[in-house]
Amino acid sequence: MTKTASVAYQYSDFKLPPSTASKIEMARLVHEVEWIDHELTTTSVRSKAGIHKHVEPVFSEQLRDFLDENKVSLIELSGRDRDQLIKQLRLLKEKAPVIHMTFATTADSESLQQLIAWVRESIHPQAIVAVGMQPALVAGVYIRTPNRVHDLSLRSQLEGSHDVLVKSLEALRG
Repeated sequence: MTKTASVAYQYSDFKLPPSTASKIEMARLVHEVEWIDHELTTTSVRSKAGIHKHVEPVFSEQLRDFLDENKVSLIELSGRDRDQLIKQLRLLKEKAPVIHMTFATTADSESLQQLIAWVRESIHPQAIVAVGMQPALVAGVYIRTPNRVHDLSLRSQLEGSHDVLVKSLEALRG
């Protein structure tokens, strides 16, 4: 997608890197692209006015990952193409499917990165993961999508086996 001619972006074509996992991180990404667009536009206007102070914008690691993943060079884009990119990023932020995952304890970041990579490979390449914590789950995960709920917790497994567990405990008591 690195071109100086007009580029037609579609939010559905974007790939999200694992570093952009939540709605908050997606909003941060959009905000950063808007800010860099503003800085590049300001630099262009100043240059036309004879003020030649050129400052190279600094990208966050998250934005660099996104740009690399989608082969976009933000600096080389025209103002119109950056506007198109921003519009499509806003659409992606609104339309990206959200998967809510609730764990019994706080998940470590490395495990979450692996989980997000798996979700994007197996379920949807633009899935956003909202992570929560509910100690009552004991172990496992509670997954909620817009149209399904999956209770993969130890608690749900034990609830279905209550009678069997009681009989086993009574047999052990003798």
